[in-house]
Amino acid sequence: MSETRIGLGYDVHAFAQGRALVLGGVEIENATGLAGHSDADVLVHALMDAILGAMRAGDIGAHFPDTDPAWAGASSLGLLARVGDLMRADGWSLVDADTVLVLESPRISPHRDTMRARMAGSLGIDPSRIGLKATTTEGLGAMGRGEGIAAQAVVLLERS
Repeated sequence: MSETRIGLGYDVHAFAQGRALVLGGVEIENATGLAGHSDADVLVHALMDAILGAMRAGDIGAHFPDTDPAWAGASSLGLLARVGDLMRADGWSLVDADTVLVLESPRISPHRDTMRARMAGSLGIDPSRIGLKATTTEGLGAMGRGEGIAAQAVVLLERS
């Protein structure tokens, strides 16, 4: 009999001068990037946390602590690939993932398919298994004031 589990991930990063903006593994032209120890890809971080949560394997901070210089400036897609390896080693496969970015700008739609393909590639799955949406907060709160970007992800894992 197979076992299924869901996982939920959430992350938020503030904007920072002098950094590239990387979302879903895609560098997007923007005046500012996101602050963080790695490349600060908030979308990939939420997806990693959702996968690790479904596995009951802690969170990305436990696996890739921001106190460890080994992860400074790391590609989040590379970290996602490591999480995918952990997932498969524990007998899990990703059935489906759905993600959402919360931001006022930049526009995500021109990059959506490439983001999905890059995240899926890091996990070794078909891009059709990863959904991606973006929304605004209609100017409300920190995201609405353009102070940063938040992301949420939910995954369904299966182990047979």
